[in-house]
Amino acid sequence: MVEADELVQQYEREGVARVKLGFTDIDGVLRGKYISLDKFRGIAAGTSGFCDCVLGWDVDDQLYDNTTFTGWHTAFPDAISRIDLTTERRLVDEDNIPFFLLEFVGEKGAAHPICPRTRLKQVLAMAEDVGYQPRLAFEYEFFIFRETAQSARDKNYQNLIPLSPGNFGYSVLRTMTLSDLFNEFMEYCAVHDFPLEGLHCETGPGVWEAAITVDDALAAADKAVLFKTFSKAFFQRREMMATFMAKWSMDYPGQSGHLHQSLNALNTDHNLFFDENSPYRMSDTMRYYVGGLQAHMKSFLAMTSPTVNSYTRLVKGAWAPTAATWGLENRTAALRVISGSSTSQRVEFRVGSADANPYLVAAANVAAGLDGIRKKMEPGEQVTGNAYELQDDQPEAFQLCGNLRDATRVFTESAVAREYFGDTFVDHFSASRDWEVREYERSVNDWQLKRYFEII
Repeated sequence: MVEADELVQQYEREGVARVKLGFTDIDGVLRGKYISLDKFRGIAAGTSGFCDCVLGWDVDDQLYDNTTFTGWHTAFPDAISRIDLTTERRLVDEDNIPFFLLEFVGEKGAAHPICPRTRLKQVLAMAEDVGYQPRLAFEYEFFIFRETAQSARDKNYQNLIPLSPGNFGYSVLRTMTLSDLFNEFMEYCAVHDFPLEGLHCETGPGVWEAAITVDDALAAADKAVLFKTFSKAFFQRREMMATFMAKWSMDYPGQSGHLHQSLNALNTDHNLFFDENSPYRMSDTMRYYVGGLQAHMKSFLAMTSPTVNSYTRLVKGAWAPTAATWGLENRTAALRVISGSSTSQRVEFRVGSADANPYLVAAANVAAGLDGIRKKMEPGEQVTGNAYELQDDQPEAFQLCGNLRDATRVFTESAVAREYFGDTFVDHFSASRDWEVREYERSVNDWQLKRYFEII
């Protein structure tokens, strides 16, 4: 309460009139609203409410027809929300208006069974209980176009003009030509407290890759959530448009949402993944963690590749794995073990796509790793060379589903998912993915028109 009062008094001295709040829905879309300073004063140390339809609709605001947690049958009551005062940012494009993330809470202050941020916090509490502090860093690829949201829609998302032409990965020429934009964007990220460790051109017209600086798991996921939406706003304010679709064109590689991860001993800088005397400097803890990631990758795939479009990226030879493989410094494997120093030893999860909810990606990875440690899961044989050529040789349990419907079925049936995320979340999230599949299947797309309209 003291912290909340001090914030309000500070805002009054500054003449702040309003505050902005945000949270993610099931798909990871950042939603929220402005509230007056008087309203903030009343809820900063307590709770408020949002219509719980925000946890029961899709990216097009269409209500799920198959969920029990929320729907027409519940009459859409308020979901109780709580502001996390530690997440304050000042919005530089809005006269430094304060911005906060919030999360939903259950009855009598219990953990909310659906809220993505709360689900991650529950998994992190499990880690803390056994003395672990996960450290995460997200990387995102995203294409930028010289289009507005309106012009892209008017063009039916065809013949869009990219920020720069052609393939030119790691281009110095592009970064020099567009240096003002690159530097302005990096400064924008830093001032909003999701600083970038690196930013470069990737392969494809107008595609960039950004590596967000490592942080404790919850803070890292918060930063990833903000990065995606704030980046879109940054470019749209400049008459440009960024997309985090997993794959917007079959002519170019897909867009990943890789996740680097390690474990520290709780409240220390001691990296539990590092053992100088073990092969590849992998401690037993790291080896079991990788074993858990590998064992549960298929079961949790719907959380890390959550859209129909995600699976256009997961094809052989397209920089995205189709089997749960691991390898030392191997970018063709699903899990890239990075052998380094006591501060850099880590594993990179390369399956996730840019369209996934960062909270759920983090929750899925940490839960899988914790389960691997708890059960002392040994990873399979590491792959060397081109993992794509060896993927068919992997066990059936390591073969990743090729579409969202199958991935959802496996997730629904996963006992481990229910253990770590709860029955209510598993049932609700599975229903939301089933809805996503059915919405796609009842549409007529360009491929169908081109293939069947005249000839069939």
